[in-house]
Amino acid sequence: MTDVLSSAPATGNAAGSVDVAALGELLLGRWADARRHARSLAAMPELHKIEGLAHTEHRKRAFGQLGLLVENHAVHRAFPARLGGSDDHGGNVAGFEELVTADPSVQIKAGVQWGLFGSAVMHLGTAEHQDKWLPGIMSLAIPGCFAMTEIGHGSDVASIATTAIYDAVTQEFTIHTPFRAAWKEFIGNAAVDGLAAVVFAQLVTKGVNHGVHAFYVPLRDPATKEFLPGVGGVDDGVKGGLNGIDNGRLHFSNVRIPRTNLLNRYGNVAVDGTYSSLIASPGRRFFTMLGTLVQGRVSLDGAAVAASKVALKIAIQYATERRQFNGASDTEEVVLLDYQRHQRRLFPRLATTYAASFAHEQLLAKFDDVFSGAHDTDADREDLETLAAALKPLSTWHALETLQECREACGGAGFIAENRLTSLRADLDVYATFEGDNTVLLQLVAKRLLADYAKEFRTMDFGVLARFAVNQAAELTLHKTGLRQVAQFVADTGSVQKSVLALRDEDGQRSLLTERVQAMVAEAGGALKDAGKLPKAQGAALFNAHQHELIEAATAHAELLQWEAFTEALGSIEDAGTLKVMTWLRDLFGLGLVEKHLAWYLMNGRISMQRARTVGEYINRLLTKLRPHALDLVDAFGYGPEHLRASIASGIEQERQDEAAEHFRVQRASSHGPIDEKLLLLKQKTAARNN
Repeated sequence: MTDVLSSAPATGNAAGSVDVAALGELLLGRWADARRHARSLAAMPELHKIEGLAHTEHRKRAFGQLGLLVENHAVHRAFPARLGGSDDHGGNVAGFEELVTADPSVQIKAGVQWGLFGSAVMHLGTAEHQDKWLPGIMSLAIPGCFAMTEIGHGSDVASIATTAIYDAVTQEFTIHTPFRAAWKEFIGNAAVDGLAAVVFAQLVTKGVNHGVHAFYVPLRDPATKEFLPGVGGVDDGVKGGLNGIDNGRLHFSNVRIPRTNLLNRYGNVAVDGTYSSLIASPGRRFFTMLGTLVQGRVSLDGAAVAASKVALKIAIQYATERRQFNGASDTEEVVLLDYQRHQRRLFPRLATTYAASFAHEQLLAKFDDVFSGAHDTDADREDLETLAAALKPLSTWHALETLQECREACGGAGFIAENRLTSLRADLDVYATFEGDNTVLLQLVAKRLLADYAKEFRTMDFGVLARFAVNQAAELTLHKTGLRQVAQFVADTGSVQKSVLALRDEDGQRSLLTERVQAMVAEAGGALKDAGKLPKAQGAALFNAHQHELIEAATAHAELLQWEAFTEALGSIEDAGTLKVMTWLRDLFGLGLVEKHLAWYLMNGRISMQRARTVGEYINRLLTKLRPHALDLVDAFGYGPEHLRASIASGIEQERQDEAAEHFRVQRASSHGPIDEKLLLLKQKTAARNN
């Protein structure tokens, strides 16, 4: 196979240049107009973060900035058209995630107001609820909170302790937090701005707990901004980042709300206290309600990708200008990006960012299909939730690692606040644990993989199961005894070139990545197949004993999804030169995964030692090939100086380098400059030898 995918329609220059404009359009994706509009807003100085601002002032500024978003029609796309929205769910998220380039606090505060509080009313309430409250939510007349997380329970939402007990006599629910661990915690808009909240609580009526439901609960007097009777709160104060958001705790002491404040799309309580739901299963009802709120994970996935793009543009731009050490020349220092180690630090992260970007576009399309109603079956929703749970952890962890690596790659300059890398790193830190803790999300993915694995066997007869056992034994013999490695060695016949060809081949990469997922899921599935038959404690212990392997399998699955998304995107590239460069970048991503997990491939007999040795060598070759195109690849992200706002990416370093080079050029040409002591000693030694 050549470096260019022969199956893709390719035109134009095949020499390896990049059509930056066309690649930029590909990255903008289906909702390009929404992204452009959001980027034009993010370029406004009025929306930019001011570094060093006190958290109290930052909060006031962020709240005012939400008003600018309303004025510029930036936040209403997903809401019903009858209320002034556009019913455009994909475009809404695509625009929202771009706001991270202006100020992550503005992005997340907007997400709390319209993506969580407003969306909960829209998706969990009925048309009556929407007509009553959404206009005020959309206009910011009703700033609100999304009160789900408690001090005692974050990821385990089903176990939250806040109660909503129905009183048929007064036709009211009583919202109550029975102890401090039940207080709502880390709630955006709770400390200062929130006038109301969607509160998640255990619904109890006629002595039966029907599980977690959502209730619209007023918090403050709109005139005085003081808490209403029975409502209390504590300001969370200064945080590690996102200090433009007024996070706080909320607690409720027998707060009464009308029966009609239950957001009852999925579960209702009649006047007499009778509970009803179209979804009979309490478990399925709970997950259906939570599934309507998946857009938070989808948007964080995209925002993390956007932050990674900004960081890489800053670091790679700087690395093409900054020079250090003159090992290759007596008169000129070497550009940082010409050092292999610097390329190793940044280019694999660039490749992963592209992979994450293409995967996010697929996630966004799936999200829009479900919420627009185009493809909205239970299976579609389950697929969306699993895809979001798989991709959000990888992209948010990747963003944090990329921001840190870019900071270090820029040296001391990367540590200066005006260059934004440390600030973005601090603000995005919490992305790894909110809207679903990353580790917990991957565990959900693992459970889905196990369920799919088990489903295959439930439909098999005894003969098929017997054949599977035989095949598993054959697999063990093939891989664990080294027969596969021997076969690879024979196929390569000792040739490094043949090993490289096998690794860079698209089908070869797909096979390696797919086999790893399949093998890990099968191994975990085999170990856990009888867990459901054991007593509860023993079953939980068995599952816990394999938790690490399950999460590793889920991660491998998510990595495969990103690789497949990257590979699929290559088919949309028409320019031959761009296709060649992007294929190199895809290969760097794929082989980077193989190198990262090389120990697994060797231990499990999936790759020969011969091929294993060539992985790193070929990656280094790819770095060299990609070096001339690095700036084009980050320029295609489409972020200008108004989005970067980092002095080291403004061209100032090139000006300094040019100034220094000219100074030393003039000095060398002058007879009045000082003589280098090393040259003087060399001349003296030469003269002494001649004498």
